[in-house]
Amino acid sequence: MITVPLARRTGRRLLVTAVFGALLLVSSFLCGLSSPAAASAGRAAAADSAGHTGNATHFDGLGSPYGGCGVPQANLESQDFVALNVWSTPGHYDGQPTPRPIPSGNAGSMGLFDNGHNCGRWVRVSIGDYCTGTNDGAAGQAFCRNGNWTSDKYNGATLDMLVADSCGDTNAWCRDDPDHLDLATRSLNAFRLGGQPVTDMYPNRWNNRHVSWSFIPAPGYSGDIAIGFVQNAAAWWPTVDVTHLPNGIHGVEYYDGGAWASAAMVSDLGQQYTIGPDSPGGSSYTIRVRDVDDKLVQGGRTYTFALPRSCSSGCPQPYTGVDYTTGGAGSGSLDAPTNLTVTATTATTVSLSWSASSGASGYDVLRDGQPVGSTTGTSFTDSGLSASTSYTYAVKAHDSSGGTSAASAGVSATTGSSGGGPQAGCTATTKLVNSWPGGFTAEVTLTNTTASSSTGWQVRWSWPGSQKVTTAWSTRLTQSGSSVTGANVDYNSAIPPSGRTTFGFNATGDPSGLPANPVCALT
Repeated sequence: MITVPLARRTGRRLLVTAVFGALLLVSSFLCGLSSPAAASAGRAAAADSAGHTGNATHFDGLGSPYGGCGVPQANLESQDFVALNVWSTPGHYDGQPTPRPIPSGNAGSMGLFDNGHNCGRWVRVSIGDYCTGTNDGAAGQAFCRNGNWTSDKYNGATLDMLVADSCGDTNAWCRDDPDHLDLATRSLNAFRLGGQPVTDMYPNRWNNRHVSWSFIPAPGYSGDIAIGFVQNAAAWWPTVDVTHLPNGIHGVEYYDGGAWASAAMVSDLGQQYTIGPDSPGGSSYTIRVRDVDDKLVQGGRTYTFALPRSCSSGCPQPYTGVDYTTGGAGSGSLDAPTNLTVTATTATTVSLSWSASSGASGYDVLRDGQPVGSTTGTSFTDSGLSASTSYTYAVKAHDSSGGTSAASAGVSATTGSSGGGPQAGCTATTKLVNSWPGGFTAEVTLTNTTASSSTGWQVRWSWPGSQKVTTAWSTRLTQSGSSVTGANVDYNSAIPPSGRTTFGFNATGDPSGLPANPVCALT
């Protein structure tokens, strides 16, 4: 049985929020109301501890003007997006079993939407079994009744998707199945298997299948966050959307001219926050952002921007993007780490050590100016690097309240040679898939030339100009300067003898710089 997709739009209530919500939300802002952050942090940790397997439905698009995370669909960084369950109330299908945001006293009813605290995160979704019976989400009924779950050729197809919406419907999918995902319909045939889109899974072989999924950091992340004022935002209600996040969003803080203050989330729209100005009555703002692990984004970077002139009487559009300037020299409460030293290098790793900063609870390591890891100790090993490549490192200290130091003096390190020759057990070829002014899409195919299956692989190349990778799929792709390194993900590490695997990426710049035969190596 092929079920009809739900006409679900949890964002349908948001037009009311946009038009009438300002007065209510200003009241909440002035009174300092907030959602239960402590419960949220605990749920986020639990959600990340293991993968999830559940039923998957689909929907056609976000509500207008906003989806359940408070961002217009046109301003998402990906049109491959999902909705997470607002409530987990097995056997109970009331329209509103609790208020939204869900109060801390009803935390047991909270679904993985987590009062918006999982908004802006990415999930890696893998297609599971097909239902041969009825899977209609009927209240009180079993999933896939009068049939069986069975595997087919689409099992194992994967896609990285953005959490952008909430599912609050009164059906068994949204209430009985805590691991349910609602997927964007347009994404169903974009799932990739063997490096290629499946193209024909939907509609004839869909029937609301099983999926397995887990939270992941933003794949191939580059650049920085995006900030835009929401509809009706003004000096008396300065409310912003924060998007393009490296690892979700757990909170926003604004500088009030003397100290950092916590911004109020708008209802449970996890990416909308009402901030405050740097000076009383002003319209210039400085914020910093905390990710889902409650760490400051980009090592404590600050973002300063102003209310656009077009918003003097209230922003007329659902999203008015703004440019910002950044800071990040630290809060001044901690001394910068000293004596940063390179203690060892291999073809793919650099090991570092430094002297402790008094009062620090941990340290953030920067490679070529970008965060690459954190530690509570005074040593760190950076891995997954390209052979025979130079990198520059610095370290910042942070304390338990989020204060940061200035960066340490930088040190340079050069990785050793791979020792495997120009090709080690494989060949790699590239293919230009599409191009446009200022950018292109390409694919890389690796072929195992050995008599044994691989347990992993790596491919690398250097751009001849200013090309820069922006997004990637079916690989862990990193870029430092002009050097690019790709590595396997869990599901494509094993390449059989004479077998192939393919990954793809988008990049800015001139596609003529794409190398025909990148260097690859099997592990």
